[in-house]
Amino acid sequence: MITRRFAVLVAVGLPLPALLPAPWLAVAGVLAVALLLALIDLAVAGPLTGLRLRRDGDRTVWLGNGATSRLTVTNGGRRTVRLSLRDSWVPSAGAGPLQHALTLPPGAEQEVVTTLVPTRHGDRPAVRVTLRSRGPLGLAYRQRRRKWNEKVTPPWTLRVLPLFPSRRILPEKLARIRVLDGSAVTRGRGHGTEFDVLREYVIGDDVRSIDWRGSARHHDVVVRTWRPERDRRVFCVLDTGRTSAVRIGDVPRLDASIDAALLLSVLAARADDRVDLLALDTVVRARVAGGGHRTQLPRLIDALASLEPALAETDYSLLGRELLRRDRKRSLVVIFTALDIAPMIEGLLPLLPRLAARHKVVVAGVRDPAMARLATLPAEVSAADVHAAAAAERVLGQRDRLRDLLDRSGATVVDADADTFASKVADVYLLLKATGRL
Repeated sequence: MITRRFAVLVAVGLPLPALLPAPWLAVAGVLAVALLLALIDLAVAGPLTGLRLRRDGDRTVWLGNGATSRLTVTNGGRRTVRLSLRDSWVPSAGAGPLQHALTLPPGAEQEVVTTLVPTRHGDRPAVRVTLRSRGPLGLAYRQRRRKWNEKVTPPWTLRVLPLFPSRRILPEKLARIRVLDGSAVTRGRGHGTEFDVLREYVIGDDVRSIDWRGSARHHDVVVRTWRPERDRRVFCVLDTGRTSAVRIGDVPRLDASIDAALLLSVLAARADDRVDLLALDTVVRARVAGGGHRTQLPRLIDALASLEPALAETDYSLLGRELLRRDRKRSLVVIFTALDIAPMIEGLLPLLPRLAARHKVVVAGVRDPAMARLATLPAEVSAADVHAAAAAERVLGQRDRLRDLLDRSGATVVDADADTFASKVADVYLLLKATGRL
């Protein structure tokens, strides 16, 4: 195949024969010389069959951070190869630079580095490495078919973990966990539901904690100490249906739910509780059963990374089959979904009373701040502003009625803006744990 340099050579040479007596013969001569040079260049270009590719680099990265992919090209042939290489990735991988120029003598190898700055979480695969062997004059090149390039391309997938902006408040929440465990000094001791040990009474202890029988046995005043419940089950349910694709600010609702689920899972794991995950719409998209505390968080984060919104209505009967028909002990079930009245009436509300009778249920939804802004009339009011405010008020009123319905059905409702949503969900968990109601 010919290159742009060949076209430039012909374009520069064609005007010259116009000065000669027989221009057409001269034009043909120029074209013949250019083609001859291109054929010689093509013959001298090194073969591609001796090239071998291998890849290494980062396998996982958090969204918002950068990763690197290193592609090593080895020339196993007997001739020097002047190579043009294109390392193609899916667009959301944020790969660059894509084009690389290499000169490989026989037996040599060279490494090219591609920087990846992904724009979406999930799996971001390498698509194809395209190889071109150029001649020394740069007039022609060798290139094989697409299938051959795909065959020699080493497979590689970068797993992009979801954003975790609530990580900044994690130390504060972990400090509250330590207070519940009694490992931090406080002015008062929080009471869980599990008896811990007897200890001597000190000034300032609640007299209601005195164990009179134990005091008689020890011939001293002793008090009972308590610790929070441990080894409880926290079940995170993520709605990946069509409502999860709605953008709240700059991110989809599903991303805000993933952030809150990550914060809740880290806290529960640090508090020695077991975390299960279920993501569903019309089918189950991810399921992670709680295991050892050291292994469950990596598996849960890995499962959350692959979640994407589906343009379908969520079928909550799948959740009913998971939590009601199976023999499961009492759990804290946190359902991350949209607090929209129409899908709730048809989906979750009929199931909620039976669910709340067996488990402690929390329904958590991200509030769209645009609704509150639309409901406020500007200083200069137009007819369009009045209609928009009326529509926004109707939506907010339906949301208030839905919260009342969920509350009467036995669920605790978390309705907060995106910047405080994860913190509010974590606070509900910490409150339930401190009061022994998990």
